[in-house]
Amino acid sequence: MQVKIHPSWQRVLQSEFEQPYFAALSEFVHSEYRTARCYPPARLVFRAFNATPFEQVRVVLLGQDPYHGPGQAEGLCFSVPDGIAHPPSLQNIFKEIASEFNTPTPASGSLVRWAEQGVLLLNATLTVREHRAGSHQNKGWERFTDAVIAAVNRERENVVFLLWGSYAASKVSLIDNQHHCVLRCAHPSPLSAYRGFFGSHHFVLANDYLVKHGKTPIQW
Repeated sequence: MQVKIHPSWQRVLQSEFEQPYFAALSEFVHSEYRTARCYPPARLVFRAFNATPFEQVRVVLLGQDPYHGPGQAEGLCFSVPDGIAHPPSLQNIFKEIASEFNTPTPASGSLVRWAEQGVLLLNATLTVREHRAGSHQNKGWERFTDAVIAAVNRERENVVFLLWGSYAASKVSLIDNQHHCVLRCAHPSPLSAYRGFFGSHHFVLANDYLVKHGKTPIQW
């Protein structure tokens, strides 16, 4: 696996790239992409880092797995390319934003516009085999993305971490809530959105925190 990543992240994560686990992960991913259909496209595996340089991170949104259907995954958690139908979780995200800000649902499901404002759209696992959710879990990606969260926690100040669902909430131990804002609630999937995602006001709360600390709010 060829790592094409923004220089700011290369500096922060260089020690991870040099670890034996990352070499094994790279070998696994390369083999999977060579022998099966996998997502996102190889050129977009590290897109979250290239779209949001390290020094620009203001919000971290943690997903779990890339979408595993054709044409959906574009290297940013919860995001789909222009012209692709909005998956259920993304529909619910847009519903909550519409409720909080009284704005219309966007036609595009691409969240590149968030990434360019400093929202790191990070999946815990960066690759997946087509139609096989979780197929690339426990191969090393989680160790790598834990290191990403730890680096943001350690080197950045006053970042908002959006942790939706039990899996994302399990990462709270990596974050110092004395120096950052941690917002937790249910996952936006249809199975759980009504158990606390709807009405969470996370997007308003995130912006309030950013403004309080002298940062520009996100145009959600």
